[in-house]
Amino acid sequence: MNYRHAFHAGNFADVHKHAVLARILLHLRLKPAAFRVIDTHAGAGRYDLRAPEPSRGGEWREGIARIWQARDGNAKDLLAPYIEAVAALNPDMRLRLYPGSPLLVAKLLRRQDRLIACDLEPGAAAALAAALRGDPRAKALAIDGWTALRAYVPPKERRGLVLIDPPFEDAEDFMRLSAALATAHRKWPTGIYLLWYPIKERAAPDRLAWRLRQLAIPKVLRCELNRGPPSADAGLLGSGLIVVNPPFTLEAELERLMPALSEILLAQAGWRLDWLAGQP
Repeated sequence: MNYRHAFHAGNFADVHKHAVLARILLHLRLKPAAFRVIDTHAGAGRYDLRAPEPSRGGEWREGIARIWQARDGNAKDLLAPYIEAVAALNPDMRLRLYPGSPLLVAKLLRRQDRLIACDLEPGAAAALAAALRGDPRAKALAIDGWTALRAYVPPKERRGLVLIDPPFEDAEDFMRLSAALATAHRKWPTGIYLLWYPIKERAAPDRLAWRLRQLAIPKVLRCELNRGPPSADAGLLGSGLIVVNPPFTLEAELERLMPALSEILLAQAGWRLDWLAGQP
């Protein structure tokens, strides 16, 4: 499956991913020491939801649009930082622009924190550089995300987060995801890693979970949002996240956040939160 950021901007998977990302960033902000975020497959950074790519499928209408309308509903305190990042791009409160992960991260960085955002596709790389231009805390790099992961881990701050969100252009990206995590974790075992994967059927996500269990990484939390039972021709049915070294508050937050997201986003709701390794 090819999961191109521009076509799916603001959909239910983006909401899931970005809401959890915001919670992790807030945890990192609790200590005064600087941290760094490495976004390996950052995309364009900012998306016009009325542009041709997002408009083609209109997926954002079942994602961020529903959150936007229900922003005073369940778990509003946990969703607030994410919603505020979206609102910063839409000051008239008319939903038009959506922040990709780099702009969401930039919104939550402090003066001392840093962001490296990477994308190799020329159009996305140029848009990413424009979106982050003028922010001294952020650097956009036109580089392959897998190469960047090897090159920039560990960061000099020794605190921070690696977000790995590849396009899944072929099934090999599932294998590369576990292999890249293994290499990065050996170099930086104390970093937080947030890995996203699509769920179209169960075989590839389940094999990924099995491989992650074999890595003997001490703390691995899995979080999935599912729209229905897997089907070969049903398209994207679920969104999966792996969090390595999750903040100690995250599991309890997700126990509140996931039912709320499920209720708001999905008519036939389903979610899962479990430990692949290191359950407290």
